[in-house]
Amino acid sequence: MKEQVIATSGPRTSRGAAAQPRGFVQRPARRHGATGDRARNFSPRALFGYVPSALKFVLVILALVTVFVGYRVAASASLFQVRNIDVNGTSRTSAEEIEGLTRRAVAKTGVWRADLSAISTELERLPGVRRAVVSRVLPDGLRVRVTERMPVAVVRTAAGHFVWVDEEGVALAEMKNSDSVPSFFIRGWNEDGTEEARKDNAQRVQKYVEVAREWSALGLSERVSEVNLIDLHDVRAQLAGEDSQIEVRLGGQELGERLKQALETLDKYRPTLRGSITHLDLQTGRIVIGTSSGSKVSTPSEATPPDSNSPQTSSPTSSTPNPAGSPKANRSSSTNDQRQKPARINVGREPASTPRIRMR
Repeated sequence: MKEQVIATSGPRTSRGAAAQPRGFVQRPARRHGATGDRARNFSPRALFGYVPSALKFVLVILALVTVFVGYRVAASASLFQVRNIDVNGTSRTSAEEIEGLTRRAVAKTGVWRADLSAISTELERLPGVRRAVVSRVLPDGLRVRVTERMPVAVVRTAAGHFVWVDEEGVALAEMKNSDSVPSFFIRGWNEDGTEEARKDNAQRVQKYVEVAREWSALGLSERVSEVNLIDLHDVRAQLAGEDSQIEVRLGGQELGERLKQALETLDKYRPTLRGSITHLDLQTGRIVIGTSSGSKVSTPSEATPPDSNSPQTSSPTSSTPNPAGSPKANRSSSTNDQRQKPARINVGREPASTPRIRMR
């Protein structure tokens, strides 16, 4: 029996083993490797991709309905029912009235669903409220900040009531006995209640503010009781005190200077006129004084240069008192005096159709 001996030439190494670095241990591959990768890549998004489009749409609708129902339930919960209303900025307007109106507006909606813009509009309809800003104070409160209308002037209405108005011509409330009375009132108010009437009244208030400032600076306000602004181009001032029966027709410009000249002329000629004075007219460039007897006296006005075509002396039929003698001679003598000395007299008469008056 033969024996075969196989000689070994040292440890065998493969090429792959020779290429591996020292310390590297090759591990056997895991079974089912492909299945593990698919499990690792699984996600809800990938699963959602397999859902049909119709089902996706249904799911979106259900989600929106759930959110809406949840919102309605949360908004109508007792947690958001209004309990506190804070009103700021009222002095002349009733804070209780504003609070009551606001509470009624949110009684059904609650604080969460309250229409703040609609509440502000409703509050601004109150006579004394110019602007109202409403904000939420969650969970159960509202804050109302009010800007009131400030009274600027007092209007005497056609019925004889005295009503405060603001700079926009909005009527606020009747004047009370405890209120600070202005120097003079406005007469000639448009009471139609339309938007056009409100705009016209706003212009009247603006004119009132202008003349009040001018007359106060000149120290004339106390001598006026009312200013008629029915026509802004024909402003008329009713005087106060002992002159309450006198109306001064000023026109539409230079109202402060014209009133000053009218009062100076009144004080100068009052003792010389027969009968009580009813009005002074400064609209024609001259100061015309009218009396209760129908007489008129015309004097030059410095506010507006007199018209060169208008005579500064009276017609021959208007004369000074006649001395004893012939009326015809007296009338002729008076006419000659006026023609020779117009500068010294400086007081003219109206045409012959106006009644005669006596000047002393």
